Amino acid sequence: MPKPPLLSDAERAALPATLPAWHSVPGRDAIRREFRFADFSQAWAFMARVALLAEKHDHHPDWRNVWNRVEIELSTHDAGGLSARDIALAKAIDALLA
Repeated sequence: MPKPPLLSDAERAALPATLPAWHSVPGRDAIRREFRFADFSQAWAFMARVALLAEKHDHHPDWRNVWNRVEIELSTHDAGGLSARDIALAKAIDALLA
């Protein structure tokens, strides 16, 4: 399978409007978002839903969970940075909370 292309400069410039809750990661070609929930159970349930999405998208996030907080970073390892796969998964994750 060919590696996915990195985002173009125009696609990168559109990210703040496309994914306003996601932010660039300093020193890494990735986007990041933090989610906060009422408690650990809600955070864990969210992570379970994200895991199912990630499998469906065949794209897996770097993430961290501490009590009610979930931090997710997306970058396409095969491409060496941000690709359309990251944007699609970020939108799908955001849709879980809509």
